[in-house]
Amino acid sequence: MYMKNIKTILCGGLVAMLVSCSSQMTTTNYYFDSVNGDDANNGTSVGTPFKSLAKLQSLTLKGGDSILLKSGAVFTEKLLLSCCGEENNPVVLGKYGGFILSYNGCQIISAQNGEVLFERRINPEMLPYLEKKAHKNGFDIFTYHDDTLLTDKPDNKYIQNEARLNDLILINEDEFSTSIDFAPCKCMLVSDDEEALIGLEDHWKKRLAGTLDVFRSEPYFLEVVPCGVDKANTLGALLELLDIKREEVIAIGDGVCDVTMLQLAGVGVAMGHAQDSVKVCADHVTASNEEDGVALAVEKLIIAEVHAAEIPLDQLNARARHALMGNLGIQYTYASEDRIEATMPVDERTRQPFGILHGGATLALAETVAGLGSMITCQPDEIVVGMQVSGNHISSAHEGDTVRAIGTIVHKGRSSHVWNVDVFTSTNKLVSSIRVVNSILKKR
Repeated sequence: MYMKNIKTILCGGLVAMLVSCSSQMTTTNYYFDSVNGDDANNGTSVGTPFKSLAKLQSLTLKGGDSILLKSGAVFTEKLLLSCCGEENNPVVLGKYGGFILSYNGCQIISAQNGEVLFERRINPEMLPYLEKKAHKNGFDIFTYHDDTLLTDKPDNKYIQNEARLNDLILINEDEFSTSIDFAPCKCMLVSDDEEALIGLEDHWKKRLAGTLDVFRSEPYFLEVVPCGVDKANTLGALLELLDIKREEVIAIGDGVCDVTMLQLAGVGVAMGHAQDSVKVCADHVTASNEEDGVALAVEKLIIAEVHAAEIPLDQLNARARHALMGNLGIQYTYASEDRIEATMPVDERTRQPFGILHGGATLALAETVAGLGSMITCQPDEIVVGMQVSGNHISSAHEGDTVRAIGTIVHKGRSSHVWNVDVFTSTNKLVSSIRVVNSILKKR
């Protein structure tokens, strides 16, 4: 489920889960998509994903199985596993779909199949010059290639840490530039002398203008990338490819190289451990990596609005099967503090004799939507009572269609709430616009 039309969240990772139980059976991938999935699917392919994490409880998981969540989708349920996996053969929680912006924007890679959709590389003829300037200033140098990190100083602590963090094989190349027979996406210069790095950065910004771009991502790193490449430009290319607006994107970052991306996104979030120069460019600042900052940002900006009162819609729909909304076929589909959505079929229960949607059923749908919205925001010692309903029927919906009601709160007072509920056909034609007033009373 997406909030505020958020379609893309730029940050990600994979998590491995270990529990005790063994099996020698063939492994299975289980796919989950909170937007386009269906728990009636078999869940074992990209085209047939499950919808809810609650479905996990009915699965018999075994060592080597993978639980794959659709990249960008938001799940509001708790992830509960009953059995499975072993220390050397875990159940793996990962993601599928989505895209990877790597090398500070030099590449866009499909996470689905590894296809490179966009790429910019450094002309290999520039490598001898970069190496010469690095050695002249007493700097070490390295670059990346597939799953390796190539350098002439493998004992450098920063280079070793970079290889370890990115799970790369460290390869020593004494003749750095002459041993590289490919065009790298970027080169890195390393030094503890920050002032010297700044001096070379300033020099290269003039000397290499129009050829290469340089910037410091850390006090000890000077990065060299193709001209005109940064995360904002590459993100812009991806959004154009996917037909996504920048307002529909949340970006989360912690480095100087993330600033342009944070500024381009509709919502930019800086990590708590980021430099102050990064934080001032963001819309929000979350906690650090060690404090689960990314999870907290998602909770605050998306999930908190999705389940403001922790009301599981599937359970609510199930409990109402024999109530009025159940008899009319009404189903809640979305709930937050200021927005409620529900659907209702136009059939023998809700139509007029002429085969069109009954106005009374439409008003009942509106009251049902507004009632849940007020209940979500009420205190535990309060109840909701409908006080007034009035509406305008603008057009008709015909038997066989399913109408959708969207309720938004207009006024939230101590003793009353006012909701506007618009009802649409499946083709988004406005059927009715209804005003609902709820009275908020203390329980006796």
